[in-house]
Amino acid sequence: MTLLYTSDPTRGAIWRAIFAAEAPDIPFVTAQDGGPPADTRYLAAWAPTPALIAQLPALEVVFSIGAGIDQMDPAALPPHVRLVRMIEPGITQGMVEYGVMATLMLHRDMIHYRAAQGERRWAPRPSLPAASRRVGVLGLGELGRALLAALRPFGFALSGWSRSPRAIEGVDTHAGDAALPSFLAACDILICLLPLTEDTRGILDRRNLSCLPPGAAVVNVGRGGHLVADDLIALLDEAHLSAAVLDVTDPEPLPADHPLFAHPRVLVTPHIASATRPESGARAVIANIRRHLAGEEMTGIVARTRGY
Repeated sequence: MTLLYTSDPTRGAIWRAIFAAEAPDIPFVTAQDGGPPADTRYLAAWAPTPALIAQLPALEVVFSIGAGIDQMDPAALPPHVRLVRMIEPGITQGMVEYGVMATLMLHRDMIHYRAAQGERRWAPRPSLPAASRRVGVLGLGELGRALLAALRPFGFALSGWSRSPRAIEGVDTHAGDAALPSFLAACDILICLLPLTEDTRGILDRRNLSCLPPGAAVVNVGRGGHLVADDLIALLDEAHLSAAVLDVTDPEPLPADHPLFAHPRVLVTPHIASATRPESGARAVIANIRRHLAGEEMTGIVARTRGY
């Protein structure tokens, strides 16, 4: 029941130590240890190649070392191999921190004040109560639900949208394509936490962003492929949107001459909102291997037909 780890060697050293201390019964090998063992049952990787998969005849489970799986090609995996995305406390905590930070920055007009400071202008604006703004989250998986729970104590009106119906206490939930325009029309701050699939690619385009009320702001912490950057810039320049906070872009890294970097009402961060922590990531994989060996359902199993 060997686990083969093929990602960052520094992180791999931490994983090796944790497996040795907490799961010595699960053989742990890395790409640096030589050719993959023939009995490799589990693979932890970022984007495994078809050539690697072909060398693992006993493979049963592929663990993504990140929260997303859009970097992988599920079709390249044999049908019997399960694909599992990373679910661990470090990812959730980091995303909650970033989402709350971005929401409060936009709520308190910090993008405006940053620009004013750069121009050496003293430019106060009226401060509005949180209850006067509605925050909407696209994507109601574990991260979306955790962020909504963290925002609730501030008093914001909260909405959420997902492909399939969800019920969340204190949140006005919407589901399906037909409900998307009315959901967007009420959002003063829109946060995208969707997985990137062919259905969600480009969802933050002119048509959908134009449904937001005048003066609304956008936060994208999903994937760069969700956003049509030219449409966002146009709506900012037309004053339909007030600001944007982007932690993900397409491409990454963003070229130095890209207009998003220069736009006064856009804050760009280099995909740092959340990351798998080596220690908790290793323990999450160990726990899932234990579940698999016991015949139990693993957490984070990807439905290949949906892409998440």
